[in-house]
Amino acid sequence: MTDNTQPGGKHHGFPWRATGWSGLALLLSLPLILHFPWTASDFVLAGVVLGGAGLIVELIVWASSSLTYRIGGLIALLASVGLLWVNGAVGFLGDEHNPANLLFLGVIAIAVAGAVVVRFKAAGLSRVLAATALAQLLVGVVGYAAGWASPGVAGLTEVALGTALFGALWLSSAGLFHWAARTGG
Repeated sequence: MTDNTQPGGKHHGFPWRATGWSGLALLLSLPLILHFPWTASDFVLAGVVLGGAGLIVELIVWASSSLTYRIGGLIALLASVGLLWVNGAVGFLGDEHNPANLLFLGVIAIAVAGAVVVRFKAAGLSRVLAATALAQLLVGVVGYAAGWASPGVAGLTEVALGTALFGALWLSSAGLFHWAARTGG
């Protein structure tokens, strides 16, 4: 990130990059420190997800100097990582072993593929993330209607709350990218 570098390579200001990567390393070490019953593959998967998220943060910062753009990107990233984490830990539809939860990878794929197609431009990202919110809603509704959620009120609650939460994140990000596009970000 060039925000901390002056000509000649001298750094000034707060070291955001080092703090961010150190924070991710600390976050990854917490299950070990707190004695969570994680396997080696749990740590590898968490490392891949968190490391990938860190690289995406670097790309977001590189893509635009607009604060609105950056916040929109961070919210979309939060939604993606959160959706992966929820499905891996407890499952969105039923439990974590329900294969229907793999449909939510399609929601994330829409966001990622769409971002590439629109070349990470704010106006295009606004439309892509609105479509991602719609995909989130459709997967939740279809999953519930097909009986893939937990039985009874618990299933309705998990789908309604999860869809509302992640849909709100996707739409918030879409709105921020729309604003960034309007203001030249």
